[in-house]
Amino acid sequence: MDIGLLTAPFARESLETVVSFAAKAGFAALEVCASPGCAHFDPAQPERLAEAVADAGLRVSSLAAYGNIADADPGNRARNQDLLRNLVRIAARAGTDVICCGAGLPPAGMTREDTLREVTAPFYRELSKEAADRGVKLALENWAATCIMNLAQWDLCFELVPDDNFGLNFDPSHLVWQDIDYLMAVERYAQRIFHTHAKDTEIVAHKRAFLGNQVHGWWRYVIPGFGVIDWGQYIGRLRQNGYDGVLSIEHEDGAVGREAGFLQGLRHLQQSC
Repeated sequence: MDIGLLTAPFARESLETVVSFAAKAGFAALEVCASPGCAHFDPAQPERLAEAVADAGLRVSSLAAYGNIADADPGNRARNQDLLRNLVRIAARAGTDVICCGAGLPPAGMTREDTLREVTAPFYRELSKEAADRGVKLALENWAATCIMNLAQWDLCFELVPDDNFGLNFDPSHLVWQDIDYLMAVERYAQRIFHTHAKDTEIVAHKRAFLGNQVHGWWRYVIPGFGVIDWGQYIGRLRQNGYDGVLSIEHEDGAVGREAGFLQGLRHLQQSC
């Protein structure tokens, strides 16, 4: 199983900077931030990304764009959806067959389920067909703020869009603080896991005992190895269920610097890969 990194923390750096760091550190893959403002990806020149990454001995595990495809503002919604359409069309030229994306956040006045039915599913039903024609998979990150917060919503999402190339960028960190069994979820959705995020969750028990579990402040996202996820067990469960792709470190740990965090996460994951 390859270990990679989501390049978002390097968004203002050059492509050469992030490729050089990843190659020297010993990473194998890059989940390349393809959202507007990410300086290391130019959608007008996707071949430049593919060539630079390959020349460094790396691979592009996915293009990543997590913009809100259900944005309440029609202009923002259209721009975020159009970006994904374009990424599907250029993915092969960029050296990958996976687009990491999102299910959208529920607009004010709409439930997650209504948003899935009325916005998310109609968009992805159309896009997944074009993606399939181009050999591209769509992988939704299960970010808890979006319309696939829990497994019942995952089930609804895949019932509405059953296409084989429509699945998950599986992130256990969002499940942990909700007390959702991430190992069971690996088994249940094994055929839908096209990409994974390696992000851990620290649970601060004394804060939860004081605040209760209905508010924030008692958990935080951390580098793999600094939270409660058993990475050896998780990686084993992924392998047991047929996944042998990338573990892409998503660095959202405010307690450690950019490069240091990626290196610490890499060292920890290497013990189980």
